[in-house]
Amino acid sequence: MIPFSILDLSPIAEGSDAATSFHRSLDLAQHGERWGYNRFWLAEHHGMPGIASAATAVLIGHVAAGTSRIRVGAGGIMLPNHSPLVIAEQFGTLESLFPGRIDLGLGRAPGSDHVTARALRRNLASDADEFPQDVVELMDYFAGSPRRQVRAVPGAGLDVPLWILGSSLFGAQLAAQLGLPYAFASHFAPQVMLQAIELYRANFRPSTRLDKPYVMLGFNVFAADSDDEAKFLATSMQQAFVNLRSGRPTRLKPPVHGYLEALDLPERMMLDSVLSCSAIGSPSTVKAQLHAFIERTRPDELMITSQVYEHAARLRSYEITAEIQRAG
Repeated sequence: MIPFSILDLSPIAEGSDAATSFHRSLDLAQHGERWGYNRFWLAEHHGMPGIASAATAVLIGHVAAGTSRIRVGAGGIMLPNHSPLVIAEQFGTLESLFPGRIDLGLGRAPGSDHVTARALRRNLASDADEFPQDVVELMDYFAGSPRRQVRAVPGAGLDVPLWILGSSLFGAQLAAQLGLPYAFASHFAPQVMLQAIELYRANFRPSTRLDKPYVMLGFNVFAADSDDEAKFLATSMQQAFVNLRSGRPTRLKPPVHGYLEALDLPERMMLDSVLSCSAIGSPSTVKAQLHAFIERTRPDELMITSQVYEHAARLRSYEITAEIQRAG
C-alpha cells in the first residue's frame, strides 16, 4: 500500500477555542506518528472562524517539537501572501531546528476572501499570477550557491523539499516544468483531478530535486465502527462546506442526524461534487472505497483529512485508516 499522510486544518469546534485546537493538532500528530503516517501537514487559511492554522510556520514548529520522526510541513503556504525571502527564512529556521523533517508545500490562492487578502498583503501590487516567479525565487534562496545578492539566513544550502499544490491544471503544469512533486486538492476540488494528474505526469521534467513524477492526492475519510456512525460524523464537514459556500463560515459544528436529507437539491449536488473523493463508513466500507480510489488514480501517496467534531472520534477515524494502510 502507498504511504498515507495527515492534512490538518487545526479545526476550531463550536464551543471550543484555538488553544484547544493546537493541543489537539499536536495530539493527532503524536498518534499519527505512532500509527505510521508519513507526514503531518498544516494549511494556511485566514479569517476563517473554524480554522486555527493561520500562522502556519509557527504551528509547524509546535508540532515538530512535540514529535520525533514524522515529517511536518505546510500544505500549504499561500505564497502570494508573503515575500519569498520571508518564507525561505521561516522554513530555513524550521529545517535548522528539525533537520530532515520539514516539507514546504506552496499554493497560489490567498487562502481567504479578497478583503482579508488585501489586509495580509498590504502591498496591493502583489499578484497571484507572479506565483511561478515567486516559486523560482524561493528555490534560489534555498540553493547552495544562490544567484541573488540577498541571502536567506538561515535557508541557503538547506534541503527543504518543495511541493506545488493545486486544484487546477495550472499547478500541474508548473510542478511538471520545475520538476517538483505535486499535491492535488482532490479532497475539496476534484473536478479536474484526473486531467491534472495526466498533464503533470506527461510533461514532467526531471530536476535535481526529483527524478520522476510524484503525485499526492487529498482524500477525505470519515471512518467509524459502523456505517451509520461514520455518516453521522461526516455531517460536521458537510455543514462546514454548505455554510462556507453560503458566505457564512462557522466553527466546526456538531454532527446532525438527517442533515443530508434536510438539504435542498442544489446543496446536496454541491456536496456530491466537492466531497466526491471521500470514504465514509465502517472499516470494511472505507477499505473498499480507498482501494477503489487508489486503483482509479494511481497516486504515489494519499493525504488524508478527517474533519470530525469530537476529538476522540477524529482519532479513531485516523486509527482505522492507518490499520487499513498497514493491512495493504
